[in-house]
Order: sequence, then C-alpha cells, then structure tokens
Amino acid sequence: MKKIFIISGIILFLAACGGKEGDKKARLEQLRKEHDKITTEITLLEKEINPDGTVAATKVNFDILAKKPFEHYIEVQGRIDGNENIGVSPRNQGGVVTKILVREGDNVTAGQVLAELDADVLKQQLNDLRNKLAFATDIYNRQKTLWDQKIGSEVQYLKAKNDMESAQNGIATLNDQIKMSVITSPIYGTVEDIPIKVGQMASSASPTPAFRIVNFSKAKAMADVGEAYSSKINTGDQVKVFMPDLNKELNERITFASKFINPTNRTFLVEVALSPTNVVFRANMIAVLRIRDYVNPSTISIPQNYIQNSRDEGLFVFIATEENGKKIARKKIITVNVTFNGLTEVTGGLSEGDKIITAGYKDLYNGQVIDF
Repeated sequence: MKKIFIISGIILFLAACGGKEGDKKARLEQLRKEHDKITTEITLLEKEINPDGTVAATKVNFDILAKKPFEHYIEVQGRIDGNENIGVSPRNQGGVVTKILVREGDNVTAGQVLAELDADVLKQQLNDLRNKLAFATDIYNRQKTLWDQKIGSEVQYLKAKNDMESAQNGIATLNDQIKMSVITSPIYGTVEDIPIKVGQMASSASPTPAFRIVNFSKAKAMADVGEAYSSKINTGDQVKVFMPDLNKELNERITFASKFINPTNRTFLVEVALSPTNVVFRANMIAVLRIRDYVNPSTISIPQNYIQNSRDEGLFVFIATEENGKKIARKKIITVNVTFNGLTEVTGGLSEGDKIITAGYKDLYNGQVIDF
C-alpha cells in the first residue's frame, strides 16, 4: 500500500513538471506569432513611407573643428590672509592686565600702546633703588673728595663708586622692565581680535595672543596643495583666484611655492600675492585657487559630452561626411589627453575642418544617412 502512494506521488510530480514545461512552450509559440505580426506591420509601414526603398535621413547638427588654445587647471580650496597677520603678546614675562586702550576694529600704528599691565611691584623696586642711588652717590662724592686729597684708601673709593654705578644700572634695568609692562603693536594695521580681558594674566608664554593685528594693505591667497602636484606647480605659474562669497575672480601668478612637504597631510604651501583692488578682503575668507598646470596654444578640444565609449573600440565621436552625394555619419575613434571645465583635448583621430556632430549623435550608427 505504501509503495502505491509513493508511485502515485512520483506520477503527480512528473505531470506537474510536464505541465509547466508545456505552458512555457505554449507561451513561446504565442510570442513568436506576435513577433512575426509586428515585424510584418513594420515592413508594410516602411514600404508605405519609403516606396522607393530609400532610408530616411536622421536630422543632426554639427560644428566645424578648429584649433585653439587649451588650458588645464588644478583647483584647490584656500583662504585669504593679510600679508601681515600677527598675534601680539607681552614682551616680558607678563602680568595682570590693568587697562585695554583699543577696541576691535581700531586702526593702530607701529609702537602704539594697546594695553597696560600691573607694574606696581616694579615701580616700588624703582623707588627703593632711587633711594639707594642717592645714598650711594653721596658716599661716592665724599670718598672722591677724600681720595682727591690723598686721604683714605683706594679700596674705599672704588667700592663707593661701584655701589653708585650698580644702583644706576639697576634703575636702568627696572625702567626697561616697566616700559615692557605695556603691550604695543609692532605693525600698522587693524585690531581684529582681543581675547584678553582686564584682570586676566597676559603672558608671552600663553598659546593665545593678547591681540591680533592684521594689515590688509597687501593681501595674499594661501592653499595647501597635494604632494602629487609638487612637480607641476612652481613660482610664477599662472593662477586664477576665485572668491565665491564675493563672486570675484583675479588673475595672478604664484609668488611662493614651498619646497617643504608637510609630513602630516603630505601637502605643500602655495601663496599668491593679490594685486591692489577695491575688493574688501577678510582674514580666512574662502578662495579657490585654479592653478594652470598645462597649456597647449593650438590644439583640438571638444565638449566632453560629445564623446561616447565603446567596450570594444574605446572612445569615439561621429563626424558628418559627404559620400556619393549623400550625407553620412562616420564613427571616428579618438585619443584624448586631459579634460577641464567640460572640454577635452583630442590628440588623435580628428583633424581641423572635420564636421563633428553635436546634436542627434546618441542614436547614430556608422554609415547612417543624415541631414542637417
């Protein structure tokens, strides 16, 4: 009984498989009939449209190729900075800020006092030294008078003179220290930042300067360029400095290309001195440097979107030719060099005067009849 059930199951399974296979064959036969019907309709329509058997021409547009200059640029993002952009800190060990004499945005001159530091201790020491100097000077004058009269010892005279001179030197040193208890601007410029506040300690050892002074009478653009371009970029190369926030572009030349590669990010510094202009620059403003690294004064270049790619043949374009009185599209295999701003330099496959097809080229095939 068990064998009967097993055999019945096998028979049902084979029948089901056979049924599926039969459905597939029936569907295939149906599709073939539909294909034949559609092909017949297409043939009839073609004969009605072109009773003489001619092929309809495809409409295209073309441009005549001519040689012209081609330039390639490297684009890197950089920043604008003043030619003099410095942080100012106390010249001595520092002290507590007692007075700030300028505000952010003020124009300052070289040597102008920006802030005063607490110098009360130094001033007290100065008063003490002045008293000592007065006493030492009186003793010296007395000893000198006695020495001139050949009275007393030379040692007493020299000691009195030494004490007086030591007090004088101490006063001079303290005066210099008191002078350094103020913070002065070393350059002409504008006060851009004042991180320090009255009552805080200002020190030359602090990582944050007390003031930031910027002189934008001479501005520059700076950028860190990848090591891969180190052999292509040199001082004097042409560069376009574009400031997107101002929608302004300046044509300049590189004034400095560093020979030092930063080991941290593998870049080198490029600087561009900006010509005088009415543009209002600001420190750290974004600047895009477009550095020219290649130029060909006379070559063929075409828009990149005209170029198509074939797995078997490589890159190609279509040009318009006239053959036996007909306008024909011909495929041209090309070799290219570099692309910039949507244009590609073509180094082989095209000649000056060729009619490159610029519209309708996507659906063309080699030898197709065209019209324009």
